[in-house]
Amino acid sequence: MSDSFVAPDDVESQLFDWGALKWMSTPAVTGSERFSAGVVKLEPGKGHERHTHPDSDEILYVVRGEGEQAVADETRDIATGDMVFVPEGVEHGTVNTGWEPLVLLAVYAPPGPEDVLRDLPECEIVPAGKLPTPENVDPGAT
Repeated sequence: MSDSFVAPDDVESQLFDWGALKWMSTPAVTGSERFSAGVVKLEPGKGHERHTHPDSDEILYVVRGEGEQAVADETRDIATGDMVFVPEGVEHGTVNTGWEPLVLLAVYAPPGPEDVLRDLPECEIVPAGKLPTPENVDPGAT
């Protein structure tokens, strides 16, 4: 890995009951201090609770799949090729309404929310280069 080229195996995975995140650009990975960027994969029928990022704007670009995106009081269907802008401090949430994974590119400016996610008690960390398996995620998982 170099500061300019990052492969998925170069970074850890953040696992949640709704899916996984791989932060491909953060201050620690690329040295970028202006933004962070990562790939989000939401499993079919799954989503996460509405939440805010008090100090960062967020852009979500739909790489693949379909879902439902809430931003403040507005909810819309989203699909491949759509982009969503979430201003700092605005409540939002995403749900995968399709039968295949919903894959998003998430960008925070400035970086920071990715560290908050990493520190949540429900976040399981899988080291870089390792595939998520029951052995390295949750000993009680089946």
